[in-house]
Amino acid sequence: MAIQWYPGHMHKAKKAIIERLKSVDMVIEVLDARLPASSENPLLAKLSADKPKLKILNKQDLADPERTAVWLAEFQSRPNTNAIALDASDRGAAAKLIEACRKLVPNRKGVDKPLRVLICGIPNVGKSTLINGMLGKKSAKTGNEPGITKAEQRLFLADDFWLYDTPGMLWPKIIVEESGYNLAASGAVGRNALDEETVALELLDYLRRHYLSLLQERYQADRDASSHWRDDEWLEWIGRKRGALLPGGRINYQKAAENTLTDFRDGQIGRITLETPQQWENWLKKARQHEAALKAEREARKAARKGQPLQEH
Repeated sequence: MAIQWYPGHMHKAKKAIIERLKSVDMVIEVLDARLPASSENPLLAKLSADKPKLKILNKQDLADPERTAVWLAEFQSRPNTNAIALDASDRGAAAKLIEACRKLVPNRKGVDKPLRVLICGIPNVGKSTLINGMLGKKSAKTGNEPGITKAEQRLFLADDFWLYDTPGMLWPKIIVEESGYNLAASGAVGRNALDEETVALELLDYLRRHYLSLLQERYQADRDASSHWRDDEWLEWIGRKRGALLPGGRINYQKAAENTLTDFRDGQIGRITLETPQQWENWLKKARQHEAALKAEREARKAARKGQPLQEH
């Protein structure tokens, strides 16, 4: 199942970002620390290729701290890029963000030369909550549904630090299948674009392979018996433990899936990161090979229809 979600307001957000990029000095991209690569927008990378960048791994209090450290090093190894980990409870977030930005653009300082920064991220990444925490007041709309912020806002973290907040934006086509599931599990994708039971099963499959002890503890499963359970067996167990039952004692798999996803999003299962840099590279390589194979197949069919031999590349 390929998960895709690119409603009309995201196309408008893209146009607004393109226009604002002409007048800013750098870009902050807020990422979900639980899925740093999946929440990194390839469209934004293309649009802002010539700008210094700060990657914020937000919700770091929900993520695996060891994997967060690995991801920070990965982003910091890129040219003209810095990265920091934050969460909405960090009272020093504003100072950390400003300091990191100043290091990237040291020549913009003072009220006559304010540092102009575009801040963006995918839907439901916690950007607005983070901004409100830094400002100490409610300036950006927040909610637990993706796509809350619909228009650009100019905010001031300091007299000479202008922050342009933009609506959350995904990209037209998610080619990495695992990325689509991770985005759906985090709540970045609208509910109308996903099947929650399928997403929960994919999440449980990853967790049983990489965070088994957290699953066992959260759902009070016998360690010996549950160590060999499949994803569907875990979902059934969670349904029974949570009372997600239909008449006759049958499992309400939809309700069990909703409970599982809510537990993950709220950090109730534990501090979890759904991808490592190496896993992401493997997934991306596989996706690109699949895309290349599909393209070759389309070209072959096109050549066959025209009765022409396929040219060698």
